[in-house]
Amino acid sequence: MTQRLIHKIALITGASRGIGAAVAKRFAREGAQLILVARSVADLEAIDDEVQKYGPPAVLVPFDLTDLPRIDDFAKSIAERFGRLDILVGNAAILGGLAPMTHILPRIWHQVITTNLHANWHLLRAFEPLLIKAREARITFVTSGITTHPTPYWGAYAVSKAALEMMVKTYAAEVKHTSFKINLLNPGSTRTALRAEAMPGEDPLTLPAPDDITEAFVCLSESTCPWHGEVLQARDKRFFK
Repeated sequence: MTQRLIHKIALITGASRGIGAAVAKRFAREGAQLILVARSVADLEAIDDEVQKYGPPAVLVPFDLTDLPRIDDFAKSIAERFGRLDILVGNAAILGGLAPMTHILPRIWHQVITTNLHANWHLLRAFEPLLIKAREARITFVTSGITTHPTPYWGAYAVSKAALEMMVKTYAAEVKHTSFKINLLNPGSTRTALRAEAMPGEDPLTLPAPDDITEAFVCLSESTCPWHGEVLQARDKRFFK
């Protein structure tokens, strides 16, 4: 396999399972040095066992991204260790259950918005100096088709993803004259724990596995990535030419 991300330093959030874990393993095969963020130490270590089959151990960062002040400290530690960041994949997200908009518990609303939106803004802000030091920074945030089809009971999740899209598009416009490429990627219906939480009656075996969509993440992280400020679909034929 041609290592398309060789010598790249890549940070992936929500990396212990589902899409994040699949992207981590694929990036390892493509030669990237990984920094993996998730809440579970045990799950991160399990992914790292897979990563080490292809390259160096990942840097494992077990913490809850809702601890927003700690993100600045995290960025400082990565700056001291690597001096730059080539790739940022903002994948971590929670559903928070499904409920009528005004029945969502305040605690759940704030947890979802903080995880899916505020944490990503803090990541972008804290790691921007390291991304600037990379010659061709590539940033991908994971979104959802729910932003284009308002659906009853998806309240906080839908709002958080819609706001995330506007945040990314605004930032993309601000950096359009730099070497940055920043995009949003909609995985579509995929066999993940979040999907199972939202659709408990659905047969997961009818859905594509996370491994099936990792090519899109690689394309968006390569030096040759032609897209910027777009919302892309993980199964877009342009990723599989």
